[in-house]
Amino acid sequence: MVAAALTVAAAAACAAAPDADAGGGTAPSVATETADAPSITWGPCPAPVEGAGRDPRLTCGTVTVPLDYQDPDGETIEVAVSKLPATTSSDRRGALLLNPGGPALPGLDTPGVVAPTLPSSVLEAYDLIGFDPRGVGHSTPQSCGLDDPSLAGLFPYPAADGSIDANVDHARAVAERCATNAGEQLRYFTTANTARDMDRIRAALGEEKISYWGQSYGTYLGTVYQSLFPDRADKMVLEGNVDPTKVWAHAKDNWGKAMSERFPDAARVAAAQHATLGLGGTVDEVTENYLALADHLDRSPAPVPDTPLVLTGPMLRTVTYSLLLHDENLPVLVQFWKAAAGLADGTLTEADGQLLQQVFSAPPPTPGVPADNQATMFLALTCGDAQWSDDVDEYARRTSEDRAAWPLTAGMPANVWACAFWPEPIEEPVRVTDEGPRNTLILQNRRDNATPWEDGRGLSVALGERAAFVGADHGGHYVYGQGSTCVDEATVAFLTTGRLPEEEIYCTDVDPSQSPQPGN
Repeated sequence: MVAAALTVAAAAACAAAPDADAGGGTAPSVATETADAPSITWGPCPAPVEGAGRDPRLTCGTVTVPLDYQDPDGETIEVAVSKLPATTSSDRRGALLLNPGGPALPGLDTPGVVAPTLPSSVLEAYDLIGFDPRGVGHSTPQSCGLDDPSLAGLFPYPAADGSIDANVDHARAVAERCATNAGEQLRYFTTANTARDMDRIRAALGEEKISYWGQSYGTYLGTVYQSLFPDRADKMVLEGNVDPTKVWAHAKDNWGKAMSERFPDAARVAAAQHATLGLGGTVDEVTENYLALADHLDRSPAPVPDTPLVLTGPMLRTVTYSLLLHDENLPVLVQFWKAAAGLADGTLTEADGQLLQQVFSAPPPTPGVPADNQATMFLALTCGDAQWSDDVDEYARRTSEDRAAWPLTAGMPANVWACAFWPEPIEEPVRVTDEGPRNTLILQNRRDNATPWEDGRGLSVALGERAAFVGADHGGHYVYGQGSTCVDEATVAFLTTGRLPEEEIYCTDVDPSQSPQPGN
């Protein structure tokens, strides 16, 4: 369920996992407004990552919220918020809150990234509101002090022989490190409390209701918000979806199948270039060669020239997973496979060596934010939202079965995570039901390796008549703005008129070459 940005030095990714049934409990009623509503003083935004662009119209501020909503007069934290105002006032429909997923991706710059992909009818109607969720980025950032700050380092691939012993030791060590360095406070950085923060943001904006567009993990955050505050959620767009009944230990259950369905899209690109890449002339040949390469790197990791990195099987798989999230990355992915194969067999060319260095170059740090912030908050959310099993033998059994069923993911999705050794959550998962207004548009790709088709369907079942479902015959993690007029028109019509499709739609008109890219 990771669906947004996982970093192996520089690769983007997405994931999550659940154990407790989200339908099994309801969060306690917690007041989010006080007699004095919060307010936002707008001004300059925090310094961006070096070299990153930013929409000059963007302004930022903070909202003060309780660390623990059960103790509203206790310790407080700051949540950073941004705004890109509507281009006209006469047609304004309200505020559209945006979340890019992750879990634990920062969102202050999301309005400026999303705006170029939207038509004027939407930009005239909404103030675009971004925010760094609690604990993330500039919103009281948290840190476990992890030695490996990358999110990729948390993904538990078994050893070459299938053993999970090292994964168990690593998971326990990570949980202990977070308990020591981040402390008890980290338990309050949950999705439910982030949703309560969203309602504080709504109040600070002076809005009776707020619309929302969430991607990946952000779809779960959106369903939690509308479950806690059904009368305050206006129009909800959920894209690349999490099944709320699987949060979090079972959110990975469909990853192996999803990878088997998405991988051929890249394998076809490689097969078409067999004469120059040498990776195989058919999808089956490319797949067999990829699996053999991953196994070789599991057993004989290869140092990457002019870097401190060693290419391993897990790193190969993680970069593959990350680049499969976007069709425009497939040409780079197949070149990466060629370079990895050359590194493994000692025939690496200078050009392929440069490609590897680019793929594994570390991204510049975000000023004022700990290096392990996303990894820390990924753990806080996926481990703190719902209880996980601590049965190590059961993890070993399930990993072995998953490894045999889905070779491309090598048993990782079923393996033990740090969440097995995490403190008990502070509350039960929020119940997501089909009770409430019909105000939600679900967008889901058929071949999404991060949030699989089955999970989008699961969300549709959970929401029932509250939501309309729009599927797309497309691969990758994002649905809107990826070349389907059918998807885009349904989305824009909903945001500008409030009209949802009366029946399910399955869009087959996807042409990735026509997709608008942010910034263009």
